[in-house]
Amino acid sequence: MVTGRALPEQVRARLLALAAEALPDTPSLPPALRRVADFAPARRARLGGTQIAAALESDDEFRARLATRVQATHPELAALPEAADPVDVAAAAWLIRDEDWQQRFEEAVGRVDARAQADEASRTADELSRALRRVEEAERLLAEQRDLVGAQAAQAKAEHTLLRQRLGEARAAERAALARAEQAEAVADELARAQRSADSTADAEVRRWRRRAEEAEARLAALRRTGRSERDEATLRARLLLDTVLRAGAGLQRELGLPPVEGAPADRVEADLAEAGRSSTGVLGGDGGAFLEQHLALPLARLVIDGYNVTKGAWPRLPLEKQRTRLVSGLASLVGRTGAEATVVFDAAESTGRGVGVTPRGVRVLFSPEGVIADDVIRQLVAAEPVGRVIVVITDDQELATDVARAGATVLSAAALLSLL
Repeated sequence: MVTGRALPEQVRARLLALAAEALPDTPSLPPALRRVADFAPARRARLGGTQIAAALESDDEFRARLATRVQATHPELAALPEAADPVDVAAAAWLIRDEDWQQRFEEAVGRVDARAQADEASRTADELSRALRRVEEAERLLAEQRDLVGAQAAQAKAEHTLLRQRLGEARAAERAALARAEQAEAVADELARAQRSADSTADAEVRRWRRRAEEAEARLAALRRTGRSERDEATLRARLLLDTVLRAGAGLQRELGLPPVEGAPADRVEADLAEAGRSSTGVLGGDGGAFLEQHLALPLARLVIDGYNVTKGAWPRLPLEKQRTRLVSGLASLVGRTGAEATVVFDAAESTGRGVGVTPRGVRVLFSPEGVIADDVIRQLVAAEPVGRVIVVITDDQELATDVARAGATVLSAAALLSLL
């Protein structure tokens, strides 16, 4: 530095700001600053401050050209009054360097340092004031704590006196209880003697009633032998009548030449099952409408529907709320015909609203919890059912179909359900 004094940080920052502002319009820039001049105005001083400062300190010709450009932009810097901001005075003196600039620079830097020291002293005084206030607050809290501890100690002393009094009362009650226990023990001994006397009398009575019971059992055995003989005769007559009916039926079959009966009523259902079949993914092929209705007519059948999987394929143009309402309303007639229990599971993440209007009787609507998809809820519902119950799951999701089919459910496509709505 020419002055032998390091630039205060405030003066250096002001100097770099002036230089960065005038840099693009300054002719014959040093090679190191040409790229910095292309930066945005806010980035020149921040990113190119080191290069600008080095060029200003090492290249007097560049500093002079830059000072000329700064004076053209800020003519007030050439004649700043003594009362002006010392930061601006020091920066202008160092950059322009006219006559007696060093004296003005030193005086301005001195005022900057004095102001910084005054600011530091003010901050120190403020911190000391805050520290004193904290000490006063701590002393006040300490006094409050002392008062609180004294009150708690007095309360503890009163409680100790009360506990000692209650202990004395408890000991007196214990002595009274021991006296009553001794009296009760004496009464129990008296009752035991009376019980032994009663037991001897009861034993004699028991022996008398036992002899009477043996005599009654002997009479009952005689009556049973008589009844068994009469029952054998009735059985013989019924057996003769049954043999007569069987022989008459066999003779009628030979007379009419009836062939043996083949097949069973369930053959039709088994044929439908074989025709419908299952695809390799677990979803039954075809629309399966008749098959679905037959299954739901079985006792205690339960229908579980993957809600949005069905509605988005059937009515993709409708809003989600209308899709839910249309599906749930359409299930009313199917549930009414078959008597099955229906549960529709929707994924709550698909919509912020959960309205479905009026739910028909026999139809339940579930929304998956936060962070859980509807497929996992359906897997839980199927897994919770007992083995052997008829469970039909409606979905076109192949992975879900495979899982619930493995758990014992019958899986049908959405088309099977829609054909019945």
